[in-house]
Amino acid sequence: MSFRETAHSQADACDTLGSAFTATLCRIFADLPADGGAVTRKLSNWLGDSSARGDAVALRLAGALHALVLLKRHRALIAQYPPHHNLADIAPLRAAVHSALIDEEEFILEWLGSPPQTNEVRRCCALIPSFHTLANKYRMPFVLSELGASAGLNMIWDKFGLSTNNHVWGDPLSSVQLCPDWSGPLPPKSDIKIMGRAACDQAPLSPANPDDRIRLLAYTWPDQVERMQRTKAAIDLAAKNGFPVEQADAADWLESRLKASHSGSLHIVYHSIFWQYLPRETAIRATKLIETAGARATRKAPIAWLRLEPDRQSDGAAITLTLWPGGQSVVLGRADFHGRWVRWLGTMIPSENESQI
Repeated sequence: MSFRETAHSQADACDTLGSAFTATLCRIFADLPADGGAVTRKLSNWLGDSSARGDAVALRLAGALHALVLLKRHRALIAQYPPHHNLADIAPLRAAVHSALIDEEEFILEWLGSPPQTNEVRRCCALIPSFHTLANKYRMPFVLSELGASAGLNMIWDKFGLSTNNHVWGDPLSSVQLCPDWSGPLPPKSDIKIMGRAACDQAPLSPANPDDRIRLLAYTWPDQVERMQRTKAAIDLAAKNGFPVEQADAADWLESRLKASHSGSLHIVYHSIFWQYLPRETAIRATKLIETAGARATRKAPIAWLRLEPDRQSDGAAITLTLWPGGQSVVLGRADFHGRWVRWLGTMIPSENESQI
């Protein structure tokens, strides 16, 4: 697909995910002239997969422009960005975008060289009930291993509060409160003890680093004010209470991480909206490593693989869990890509030798 086609596709996705402003930006990107400067030439001749499931180039460009606004580097853009935007007349926004592509050419070209860093904490709306369900079944401490953790915001999910139907899981006084549109039965509330946690990412960010903070916020869509505020609160919380994310390829990291057995603990490998960005060879290798470790699991040292990832259905992403010993799998529910809603199935986690999918 051409960049023009992928920009239109990304615009439709942004509309679905509730950001009319970012959708409008992407449609402006789709109409950029191919001869409009170095940036537009690079976009028109993108060498890789420019789609959302590939290099996500439209989101890279949107992030670059938002970063210019956050850094107060481009007055014309600032004047057209939320809360000043007027989508009834996008001509001034289009002109500001065209101007920024020329005025900040070097900055934008550098930004296009890195993949988006969307450390969306609302994805914990799917992860938190899953962790409580696992704690209720196993009644063991956790060892946590997150893949594609970015800045590690979702490593501290136990510091957040998840509220639904007048019930709260986690910390009701946390600065990060998650309130998804919930349907289905409520998950159990369980005492959770975490014995250890670690994570990896190919290009990890640090919540304590001002430049990394800007990068995280730049990929948060500017017209989603509540989301911006939540992300800022999560960054602040992680800067004080977070854990470092190791720079590593996911499969290489798993090969080392899964060597140890954690007797008396449940080892949970988890990730959210990450798997689709892995090269096919890495995904195959990572799967084999997890399954091989699972084959070695025992009742005293079980392993779980928890993921929130797209499947063949168009409605959000599946919350899928595989357990060892046994290798049983179950779909716990579905959730929006940004965690705005959760449809919890309340499916009973299978015993050994049972399979739900």
